[in-house]
Amino acid sequence: MRLLHTSDWHLGRSFHRENLLDSQAAFVDHLIDTVRRERIDVVAVAGDLYDRALPPVEAVRLLDEALGRIRDTGARAVLISGNHDSMVRLSYATGLIDAAGIHLRASLEDVGSPVLIDDEHGPVAFYGIPYLEPEIARPHWGLQRRGHTAVLGHAMDLVRADLASRPAGTRSVVLSHAFVSGGAPSDSERDISVGGASHVPLTVFDGVDYTALGHLHGRQTMAGSVRYSGSPLAYSFSEEHQVKGCWILDIGPSGAVAAEFAPAPVPRPVARISGRIDDLLTADRWEHYTGHWLQVTLTDPLRPAFPMDRLRERFPHALVLDFAPDDRPPADDRSWSRRTADRSDSELVLDFVDWARGAPATGEEHDLVAAALEDVRIGEAAR
Repeated sequence: MRLLHTSDWHLGRSFHRENLLDSQAAFVDHLIDTVRRERIDVVAVAGDLYDRALPPVEAVRLLDEALGRIRDTGARAVLISGNHDSMVRLSYATGLIDAAGIHLRASLEDVGSPVLIDDEHGPVAFYGIPYLEPEIARPHWGLQRRGHTAVLGHAMDLVRADLASRPAGTRSVVLSHAFVSGGAPSDSERDISVGGASHVPLTVFDGVDYTALGHLHGRQTMAGSVRYSGSPLAYSFSEEHQVKGCWILDIGPSGAVAAEFAPAPVPRPVARISGRIDDLLTADRWEHYTGHWLQVTLTDPLRPAFPMDRLRERFPHALVLDFAPDDRPPADDRSWSRRTADRSDSELVLDFVDWARGAPATGEEHDLVAAALEDVRIGEAAR
């Protein structure tokens, strides 16, 4: 049986206010082409279909279109909810949708009950474990222990118990949305810590042939049979060096898994660059980045005037601007009271202007500050 493992579509998400729906639709086109070209039998989507529990209408339409197009290829699909999705909303009408070969698993009641899909070697049991919020799953199952490891461990106990009741040699795939210890996060995943702990051990997934993970946005192989596919697009600048795509897997008659990563097209790359503004605007070596979404860090000693407007003349897709002067003076380790003890109110205000802008106040600004402080002094005296 040939599987395609993907996750973390986050349909409806924006990137620093840039609408990504067209890029997400382009990924869906690529996904359908891959399913047809690679003769995929089952598409496994390991959570975070949407970016939020109440997604925009356009995102709902895109998911509906994607699922219909997957089914039109002749493939089946197994999907789970992630921590960004609404379990209740994704559970709606799943019984009816099952009949179309699209299997959404987003409720606690379904954990441990597989979707059985046959090939010439017999059945493969697909166990969907949606993202488990510990304080919702724990009382549902009557567990004493708290945390992610307790609830996901119990879910996997249910999976192993069901698998043990099936004929020997039944192959198994688990879909799960979790943070496995040793995984490398990026800046775009939502924190799922409970009591400071967000990780689960890799061993929790022992006993199945393959585990298709979602949640972390970079592709990662945690073990030969446990992988993250990562997100199809970069959702933070920390992902600038990641290769996005999906895993294509062949499950043999014994349950052995062969995996190959299929890169996805990049509608617009992301990058982080830094330097002084004049160099960034004139040097040839920065020309490569004119089509990127950019996070720019300026290292000029003084903050330039209108920096983003100037940068966008060369880099029209610059989105984030930071300042880190390369000759910043050493930090003053004196207490605040000692640093301000001999400073007048006017000097303190002007010091703030200098700090915030990276350049001293002008003569006109000196006059404005003096006039404002004089008005405050007169107002206080008239009370």
